[in-house]
Amino acid sequence: MESIGKSMKHHNQKSSLQRLRCSVQNYDWGKRGTDSLVARLSALNSSSEIDPEKPYAEIWMGTHESGPSFLIQNGDENNGFLSIGSESLSLKDWVLENPKVLGEKVVQKWGSDLPFLFKVLSVAKALSIQAHPDKELAKVLHKFMPNLYKDANHKPEMALAVTHFEALCGFISLEELKVVLDNVPEIEELVGSEDANKVFDITDRDDENKVTSVLRSIFTHLMSASKEMITTIITKMKNRLRIESQARLLTEKEQLVLQLERQYPADVGVISAFFLNHVNLKPGEALYIGANEPHAYIFGECIECMATSDNVVRAGLTPKHMDVNTLCSMLTYKQGYPKILQGVALGPYVTRYLPPFDEFEVDCCQLPQGESAEFPAVPGPSIFVVTFGEGIIYASDLKGDIITEGDVLFAPANTQISITSASQLQIYRAGVNSMFFQAS
Repeated sequence: MESIGKSMKHHNQKSSLQRLRCSVQNYDWGKRGTDSLVARLSALNSSSEIDPEKPYAEIWMGTHESGPSFLIQNGDENNGFLSIGSESLSLKDWVLENPKVLGEKVVQKWGSDLPFLFKVLSVAKALSIQAHPDKELAKVLHKFMPNLYKDANHKPEMALAVTHFEALCGFISLEELKVVLDNVPEIEELVGSEDANKVFDITDRDDENKVTSVLRSIFTHLMSASKEMITTIITKMKNRLRIESQARLLTEKEQLVLQLERQYPADVGVISAFFLNHVNLKPGEALYIGANEPHAYIFGECIECMATSDNVVRAGLTPKHMDVNTLCSMLTYKQGYPKILQGVALGPYVTRYLPPFDEFEVDCCQLPQGESAEFPAVPGPSIFVVTFGEGIIYASDLKGDIITEGDVLFAPANTQISITSASQLQIYRAGVNSMFFQAS
């Protein structure tokens, strides 16, 4: 293996790879200070100090205007940013001027912009119960409420667990919902016995449309309840569970609901969590979420990828704007536990995660010291982020560049990549879904 010292001689040689300086989002739900993987990666990526009191929630790697990435050129002035005049050059502007880096098929499908947005998330407390609109609804929301819905794109997404990762996702089955209504009397008190009885009256002979209609009705009544009613019901539930906990072990969902209540007191999202699947991902497992599906990340750190959008319709577990009517009307009300992706091995060190969306896929590369992995040239762009360790990255036939924790690199279409580790190395790649190229 070539040593790090030797490769320094080639470090300034022109490469097709573009190093990126990325934006960080300090949302309140993020982990604080050095507890946050986002904080540690961001500090290394941007040569900044970590504020121990500040939440570091997300790093954005891509072209979305709410969290742009900028090109870095070693030895350049302007703090290392590649610049035009006095302004730093964003990845979005550079791609717009050089659309060939996206590849012909990507430009034909999505125009001169990166179709995916890559992120790292560090979650200390629950995000809002939310859903992302499909393309048709996104266009309408953006047209009439552009201050709330910043773009006209859909936002299918996938979360790949880096640590143990918890989420709420999708509606529980009808059988589970009947058990919930039996065991959580406060819900019937909130929505009324008529809606509750409709759930109990459903049988296996009823068609899917009837089940969807009943679930939509009870969930909408729940989410639309008055603040006073919600506060009263949650107080009753807390008191009941406190008494019952002295005689029995609370269920995992009951414990979760009490945890959410401590984070978001008197919030309707606390009760609505009973309707959703509680998902626990192990490191290396992934969860994908389509348009119009309810979900909320609860705790842990993950790699996230999505279509390039920031459209979020919220309806609970948040101090932000809640659009209950839009959320309840847009949901699919599909029931059942979500599919968990284990990934497909591409070799001894690389695992690929393929969601059913054209815009993106994610690879996880775990390299022991002194080992190498190849990423063959593909017809679309890629973004790489180093989350641990150091090594050397080679683009096509050029000499290698050092990569270390916090580095983010953009690889143009049709670029062959080889990575060799100097120590144990963990690196993630986002790219356009390879199934898209096979089908087109």
